[in-house]
Amino acid sequence: MAAETAAGNAGAVPPGLRRARVALLVSYVVQGAVFALLVTRIPAIQTQYGISNALLPVFLAAVPVLAGAGSISMEWVVKRTSPRAVLRVVQPLVCLTLLGVGAGDRLAEAAVALGAFGLMVGGLDASEAMSAVALQHRYGRSIMQGFYAAFSLGGIVGAVLAWAGAHWHLSQLALFGTTAAVAVPIVLVASVWYAGPQELGRAVEEAVAAAARSIPWKPLLPLCLAMCVAYIADSTVSNWSAKYMQDLMHTSSQMYSVPYAAYMVVMLVGRMLGDNRVQRWGSVRTVRLGAVVCALGFALVAVAPEQWTAVVAFAVVGLGVCVVVPQVFAAGGRLFPGDADAAVARLNIFNYVGFLVGSPLVGGIAGGSGYRVAMLVPMVLVLAILGVTKAFGAAAPQPSAVDTVAV
Repeated sequence: MAAETAAGNAGAVPPGLRRARVALLVSYVVQGAVFALLVTRIPAIQTQYGISNALLPVFLAAVPVLAGAGSISMEWVVKRTSPRAVLRVVQPLVCLTLLGVGAGDRLAEAAVALGAFGLMVGGLDASEAMSAVALQHRYGRSIMQGFYAAFSLGGIVGAVLAWAGAHWHLSQLALFGTTAAVAVPIVLVASVWYAGPQELGRAVEEAVAAAARSIPWKPLLPLCLAMCVAYIADSTVSNWSAKYMQDLMHTSSQMYSVPYAAYMVVMLVGRMLGDNRVQRWGSVRTVRLGAVVCALGFALVAVAPEQWTAVVAFAVVGLGVCVVVPQVFAAGGRLFPGDADAAVARLNIFNYVGFLVGSPLVGGIAGGSGYRVAMLVPMVLVLAILGVTKAFGAAAPQPSAVDTVAV
């Protein structure tokens, strides 16, 4: 018991817990790299499988739907096993689905491979998040920001790999296969040190119990809106920046991954410095400024006259949006300090809602009216965050002041 309570002191964190945190950071880096490599190669995947521009938004929308299904199903599996057990199985499978995407050439094969990727990555998201929440519970202080930064670092790696594949004219199978061949051993080695009962004690059980408790939806709704809009912005960059460069800017294939790389570099820096900004300005002012900067970035994307201006504009989007999601989770924790895990679990649902709405919406408008008009949609939507910024500074509600109907 003394060892468990000592974990809240950074200098007294047990070595096993430190190794578990590093292992999970590695998991997030690999996840970010695989995801970035896939989304920045969307034009090449479209060509490989002969996916029409009209059908592409359907494929891109199906992935978050299946990811949401995978995430929900993993909650049931975790209750009967553990986040560590699920993570050890699901992450290598995500890497192997990348190989499956690179190996096919028929539309049905694309549907199967991308569908499997969606299901597995949803399970990966859930098991990683549960492990991260449990680790933070044992540390006794916020360490979530580091996992977000690790994902951003992986995104940079994946975008660089996509650039290298285009530069050296590698086939999809060679690029995705090589990446999977390297990534699978890395995550298998890291999985040896994932946190289990010895490191976490009762943290997992406490997190699951918290998630099972009923909390009212009403105080969370403004934060749900902010989360949804933030991921509409993020899905626009991740799913459509490469197509924007191909179809509007008519760049070389080497440039397809550059906007996403710039976006993730700025996201990484912004997240590393985000805590200082929040301490200086407060959550409300930080999120308000982030929303304005994000909208400005999309406005610049919409009017960019050439490719490098567009790259800078996508980076500006990253500078603005990078602060929103961490502050959504932090605000949810402040609203329900005794049920923070349950609040985080509910807010995370709107990650998938944002991807589900954003990808087909922007893609459909781009197909009908062009990318410049399409980029104005997330620009307008992200400004909706300005209307709910008070929620980021709200204190825990009194029982009589909130909707007591729990879902």
